[in-house]
Amino acid sequence: MEQSITIEKTTTPHPKPDQTQLGFGKYFTDHMFVMDYSTEKGWYDPRIIPYAPLSLDPSTMAFHYGQITFEGLKAYRTDASKILLFRPDQNMERMNRSNERLCIPTLDVDFGVKAIKALVSTDKDWIPTEEGTSLYVRPFVIPTDPYLGVRPANTYKFIIILSPVGAYYPEGINPVKIYVESQYVRAVKGGLGFVKTPGNYAASLKAQVEAMQKGFTQVLWLDGVEKKYIEEVGTMNVFFKINGEVITPALEGSILPGITRDSTLQLLKSWGIPFQERKISIQEVYQAQGEGKLQESFGTGTAAVISPIGELSWNGNRISINNGQIGPLSADLYRTITGIQKGIIKDDWNWVLEVQ
Repeated sequence: MEQSITIEKTTTPHPKPDQTQLGFGKYFTDHMFVMDYSTEKGWYDPRIIPYAPLSLDPSTMAFHYGQITFEGLKAYRTDASKILLFRPDQNMERMNRSNERLCIPTLDVDFGVKAIKALVSTDKDWIPTEEGTSLYVRPFVIPTDPYLGVRPANTYKFIIILSPVGAYYPEGINPVKIYVESQYVRAVKGGLGFVKTPGNYAASLKAQVEAMQKGFTQVLWLDGVEKKYIEEVGTMNVFFKINGEVITPALEGSILPGITRDSTLQLLKSWGIPFQERKISIQEVYQAQGEGKLQESFGTGTAAVISPIGELSWNGNRISINNGQIGPLSADLYRTITGIQKGIIKDDWNWVLEVQ
């Protein structure tokens, strides 16, 4: 029997931020969703309550052992004032794959989507309408046992929070400069590379800080064994258009299976654009550029959607891609995906879900 979600409205709503100055992840709405888990009860007590700090014991396992998963998706308000979510079922299914890898109890996918819809509906007045803005949705699971010891927890909280956001990168849709990381390693096959868990992002911070100090926006990660094959760029999957064909690294356990990545591949197929999912080395990319065959490169992800890459730097050798300009394919993908998300372009893939 499906549980009903109780709603407790705040009595002290927060003032809403200036939509032209949102940035990313700086502001949060008035409410959050919380549901608890215990080995005796399973998942129980789903509720929407006023956004507030959590009260947790200092020994809570979430602080010590990294058994945490999270997701990220967006809600959009259309010109007709409808509220749309983009493929939320895929986020919940991916969260369950992350949960299984980290020994966290899985969630009912349909109920997870229902919880997201209920919270977005409760705080729908927070959805910004300025060009390039949206309401970011962050579901996450934390272990809550007050215990020091390495084992899966017995109690958890599933929480969803919301944040009105602008562009993820300050460059927006303009091409970014990327540093190819040759020293540090983010993930290896058999590890947690395909999982959305904080440890993956913590592992990336040192390289990201050093890259930004050198004037780059993000890091392009190479494989953790040979440091030869391309994996991800920052928090995004990465694509290269070489001699008319689009190539993206294959999913082999160390790369996050991105939802925007999957959407991009489906669009490429429907447009008749040849593509491959396979290993691609950084040397192959540089050789293609030297031969005049590297036409475009871009990252894909929920936060930025499509982020064109205008420059790569590898071992001190910088190359410019498409003269540092956004390419036609990147522009078409961005326009199409954001158009579907905002209800401007017809959704032939049943990707969007309306929130009542």
